[in-house]
Amino acid sequence: MAVKDFFKNIFSNSSSGSTQKQYARFLDGNSPVFTQFGQNVYASDVVQMCIDVIATECSKLQPKHIRVDSDGMQRNVKSSFNRLFKFAPNELMTTRDFIEKVIWLLFMNYNAFIYPTYEMRDDGRGNLTKNYTGFYPLNPTDVVFLQDSIGRLFVELHFANGDKFTLPYNDIIHLRKKFSVNDIMGGGADGQPDNQALLKVLQINDTVLQGVEKAIKTSLSIRGILKINTMMDDDAQKKERDKFEAKIAGGKAGILPLDLKGDYVDIKPDPKIVDKDTLEFLQSKVLNNYGVSMPILSGDFTDEQYQAFYEKTLEPLIISFGQAFSKTIFTDREIDVGNEIVFYPQKLLFTNTKNKIAVADILGNRGGLTNNELLALFGYPPYEGGDVRNMSLNYIDVKLAGQYQLKKANMKEAEKNVQD
Repeated sequence: MAVKDFFKNIFSNSSSGSTQKQYARFLDGNSPVFTQFGQNVYASDVVQMCIDVIATECSKLQPKHIRVDSDGMQRNVKSSFNRLFKFAPNELMTTRDFIEKVIWLLFMNYNAFIYPTYEMRDDGRGNLTKNYTGFYPLNPTDVVFLQDSIGRLFVELHFANGDKFTLPYNDIIHLRKKFSVNDIMGGGADGQPDNQALLKVLQINDTVLQGVEKAIKTSLSIRGILKINTMMDDDAQKKERDKFEAKIAGGKAGILPLDLKGDYVDIKPDPKIVDKDTLEFLQSKVLNNYGVSMPILSGDFTDEQYQAFYEKTLEPLIISFGQAFSKTIFTDREIDVGNEIVFYPQKLLFTNTKNKIAVADILGNRGGLTNNELLALFGYPPYEGGDVRNMSLNYIDVKLAGQYQLKKANMKEAEKNVQD
């Protein structure tokens, strides 16, 4: 099956109803028709490297469907979501591929749309629930928001091959970047990336780099001038120049013989190249726009530098992913009883051996990790019977601490009475 037909089949079971629809009306008065989206800033290698770093780090996230009980404890749930995101949320992508693609779409368009496919099933108690069969990142060329006679919001997605599909907006996972002046889309007022300020910096940076390239070429191409002290026509000048070049090529001793007709004037190359501070300033303007520092870009960072990168750039993305997925996947009732999607950053935060030892010491001693989980933290395979939790006797349940101390106090009081 062709990829084109494959994506058509994804939407074949979706139904938007046959009721009459009109353009959705937004409070800002703008038209609800959005075109995807300017891409000229992505010709810059620095921009691509910044997005690639963010996408690569986010691809290490571990999406999980959990349930938080009335005591605030998180419980793992056996669900179709966890089954899909363990390895492959759809037939074309692994979980890592999926997250990386969504990040690229989000940073390129300031909006990312994900369509979850599902089947309705009876849970055995007479309730219909959604059994998810796949999650697909979409890359539409145009997006139109519509509403029906009772105010329900729909999104009409147009694709590059001419296909279009109208879907309930509640069925679409919609991620936004720089969600500000537009009522429903990320980016600027027109629902597109507002890259004007960044474009100016990139244009200056490109002009500087072109100037450096030309200066280097010029310094390597002209090394001297041959002054011919007689009047010659063009053919004669060419013959004299050819003879001079032949002498240069054959001058093994480094001594160039000339007759009285010619003088050689040496040109000492001194190209004026933009100083290092200016180049670094221009590059830092681009890096700061994406929240990526030079140590993060090069991979030579300290724990403190990575922590700053995580808190400033990655953590807001991780939070928005969890909230957007939870909002679309679960009903209000399911959210009320504690269901949510969490994108766990464990593989991001514990990247070096020192941090792994620290988390193993803290969580391992308190029974927070099984023996096999501790082995996995350091890259070792599990062993049979290793799914047990051990804890140090130096710690005690806070509920038992008061009883323990009271018992100790009573024992001391009893010992004192015996001695008296």
